[in-house]
Amino acid sequence: MRASTSQFVDVRGLRYHVRTWGEAQSRKLILLHGWMDVSASFQFLVDALSADWQVLAPDWRGFGLSDWPQEGYWFADYVADLDGLVRALVPNESVDIAGHSLGGNVALMYAGLRPGRVRNVVSLDGFGIPGEGPEIAPAKFTAWLDALEDPPVLTPYRSLAAVADRLQKNNRRLARDKAEFLASHWAETLPDGTARLRADSRHKLPFANVYRLEEIYAIWHRITAPALWIAADDSAIPRWLAGGGDPTAEIERRMAHVPGARLIEIADAGHMLHHDQPQAVAHALETFLA
Repeated sequence: MRASTSQFVDVRGLRYHVRTWGEAQSRKLILLHGWMDVSASFQFLVDALSADWQVLAPDWRGFGLSDWPQEGYWFADYVADLDGLVRALVPNESVDIAGHSLGGNVALMYAGLRPGRVRNVVSLDGFGIPGEGPEIAPAKFTAWLDALEDPPVLTPYRSLAAVADRLQKNNRRLARDKAEFLASHWAETLPDGTARLRADSRHKLPFANVYRLEEIYAIWHRITAPALWIAADDSAIPRWLAGGGDPTAEIERRMAHVPGARLIEIADAGHMLHHDQPQAVAHALETFLA
C-alpha cells in the first residue's frame, strides 16, 4: 500500500482531517468519500493509480478524524466545507475533483457553483437522489422533529473483526484483507475491546428539507468543467432513482442536465466500485483526466 500522511486544516470552525498521498509538486486530485465512510476508503484506488498524483482526501465533518459540529449536518454544509478545503489546499489553481456517492453529489454541486475552481469533475456512482415534491414537506419536517426527540444511536461492535464481518456482509466482493484494513479506519477500539465507528450518529437524522431536482438541475447546468460519471453495473442506485421505472433512462435524463457529461460503466462492481474494481476505476479516472 502507498503510504499516506495526515494533515489538519481549519474549515469553518472545524478541524478537518485530510489524508494525503504523493508529493506536493505533483498534480492534485481531491477525492471525496461517501456517507458513513472515511478517506482511507480510497486506499485501493490510490494504489491502482499509475501517474504521479498528490491525492487529497478529507474526512467529511463528523466522520473519521475530523471534528463533529454541534449544530448537526445539512447537505449544504458539505458543499461549503469543500469550498473551504479547496481554498485552503489548492488556493491558486483549478483542481480535479472526484467523489463517491455523497462525495460525487457534492463534487457536482460544487462544480456548478464554483465553475472556475474545478478543472475536471468525476462522480463515482453518485447521480443525486430521488426527486421529491412539496406535498411531502410536512411529513419530512415532522419526522425530523420526532427524530430530534429520540436521536439515533450507533451501537458499538464487539470487535474490529466484527466491523470487518459487517463490511463483507454489505459487500460480497470485498476480500477479507481489505475489510480488515477498512475496519481499522472506520472504527476505533475502546478500552473494553469493543469497536466504535468513527462517525457521529446524528448523520442518521432525516433531513427536514425537500430534495427538489429542478434546483439541482439548475446548478448542474452551470458546470463548465469536463464531467464524467462512473457507474457500477451491479449498483442498486439507478433502480432506486428510477422508482420502478427504467434505470437507464433515469440516468440518461439526469446526465442531460450536465453539459457534455460522459458515462463509463464498470463491470462486476457494486456501489462500492472503488473497492470492487480499483484498477478499472483508476484506469477510467486517469484516462478521463488525461
